[in-house]
Amino acid sequence: MAMVRFSTFHLILLMSATVVMVSADLQRLEHTVKPDGPVSFLVVGDWGRRGLYNQSNVAYQMGNVGEKLNVDFIVSTGDNFYDCGLVDEDDPAFYDSFTNVYTALSLQKQWYSVLGNHDYRGNALAQLSPVLTQRDNKWLCMRSFILNAGNVQLLFVDTTPFQDKYFHETDQEYDWRGVLPREEYLATLLKDVDVALKESSAKWKIVVGHHTIFSAGVHGNTEELVDKLLPILQENKVNLYINGHDHCLQHITSSDSELQFITSGAGSKAWRGDINPWNLHEMKFYYDGQGFLAAEITENEVYLAFYDIYGNILHKWSTSGNTRSAS
Repeated sequence: MAMVRFSTFHLILLMSATVVMVSADLQRLEHTVKPDGPVSFLVVGDWGRRGLYNQSNVAYQMGNVGEKLNVDFIVSTGDNFYDCGLVDEDDPAFYDSFTNVYTALSLQKQWYSVLGNHDYRGNALAQLSPVLTQRDNKWLCMRSFILNAGNVQLLFVDTTPFQDKYFHETDQEYDWRGVLPREEYLATLLKDVDVALKESSAKWKIVVGHHTIFSAGVHGNTEELVDKLLPILQENKVNLYINGHDHCLQHITSSDSELQFITSGAGSKAWRGDINPWNLHEMKFYYDGQGFLAAEITENEVYLAFYDIYGNILHKWSTSGNTRSAS
């Protein structure tokens, strides 16, 4: 078994996450959850705009729902800072778009974040730096990692390097430090994801990435993920794939497995009217405004609810693994 190297960055996680050893190369975090309640968390994506484009309103409602559910942690699906990530660890955007926006007491829990394509346009290493965690101890961002929380395992996957177009664009620069050579990076990542899911004994398996697999939004499907990641998720009976990237709230069911495709990328600027035709038997919900996702997971049930900036529940869905319901 390989020893995972970890720095003071991981040791100073003051909430309830700790790092342990893992047989694959992905770091594994353990988050202590409530002993007498469901594992509960919020999911928000594509948010970092200094409070603008209703980011502050989304944050306010997240605080209300977070208090009501007594959430254990918050998940960010990436594109954490617009338009081009952070310049460095001293970039004031970290405070202006994160610390000074998500101020509710209920949101002072551990945040688990992945990088989005806009984050790679800046100094990607800055968001991974222990300096940011020292400045705001609820911040944690890594490329890919495993989070165990009670009977739930969340596997965070770095999806930006999968997309071919980012390596051919001439009008944007990306920070590929730590990613190149790309083919080796992706092959290792896919192997580690497969091994982690096969080794998992969790009742509920959730994979989190920035990019869509399937989406009726403006970005649409990510064919590289459909080809390379989706078969691994299906083979290992993953329950949910949660992403951002498309600036909407969305729920698509799978026609050939229990896997649900959940988009929570409406943390600030949304794209009104940007929706493409989709099979209505699979498309359970689509909302082109701002909002976020709340999840409550017990031993026997997953319950999801999408909220808008007024605190209204727009869509609910639950499953016991054998039966599913939506409204």
